Amino acid sequence: QVQLVESGGGLVQAGGSLRLSCAASGSIFSINTMGWYRQAPGKRRELVATITSGGSTNYADSVKGRFTISRDNAKNTVYLQMNSLKPEDTSVYYCYYCRGVPPAKYDYWGQGTQVTVSS
Repeated sequence: QVQLVESGGGLVQAGGSLRLSCAASGSIFSINTMGWYRQAPGKRRELVATITSGGSTNYADSVKGRFTISRDNAKNTVYLQMNSLKPEDTSVYYCYYCRGVPPAKYDYWGQGTQVTVSS
């Protein structure tokens, strides 16, 4: 089992910045993928960004150039720096972990953290 604890959400004005953090604990496999998905009310959960333990990243087109994902493997922690935030970025953001690379047999999710961007 893997536990994910997120922090850093909140309310920000359009154009502002927020930084999300997610710490993983439990049965962490050395080769893994961590990342962030988001889900707005009435919409499907969508990819924001992922990063492998080797440092390979993947971003949704809608956040490229504005969001940066990074990780500290020693701390099993992933970060999402969100700049130039837009009202359409308003969502619940979920931390993600899987062994290896997705699609994985087992994946884990955090409890979610709310990000609200006001216009």
